[in-house]
Amino acid sequence: MTPTPQSLVIADTVSLAETLGRGALAIAAYAALGVILLIIGFYVIDLAIPGKLSKLIKVDRNPNATMLTGSGLAAVGLIVAASIWSSGGALHEGLLATLVFGLAGIAVQTVAMIVFDRVAGISVRELVKETDLQPGTRLLAVTHVVIGLITAVAVI
Repeated sequence: MTPTPQSLVIADTVSLAETLGRGALAIAAYAALGVILLIIGFYVIDLAIPGKLSKLIKVDRNPNATMLTGSGLAAVGLIVAASIWSSGGALHEGLLATLVFGLAGIAVQTVAMIVFDRVAGISVRELVKETDLQPGTRLLAVTHVVIGLITAVAVI
């Protein structure tokens, strides 16, 4: 005897509204964490660069400080996106992993900038004193993004 549609019982039904609500909550949580990590990244870069970074960018319109900051934040964004991607839908674990990997990525970026400064002899402190965009800034900016990409792929 085959069951009729009325006799089928679905034990765990989730409404569309509940699914959308959970999804929206996850988006908001990941977005908030991503913004927090970007802010942390900004202030870590600010510590590595002489002068007040926001003043260098807004008032002085320093292209070197702007490019180094932008590339550093892009790298953090790559790491955050990879952490979210690898979370597999588990919100609490995904948020924790995103926090840990994001902070690790910021630390790696900072160490890499210091090491690159020493090994390559390209001083971030000297670059941001220049008013014109410098070749060393372009090189360090690409290095930031590549380190972020490497870290992001390691997360996945």
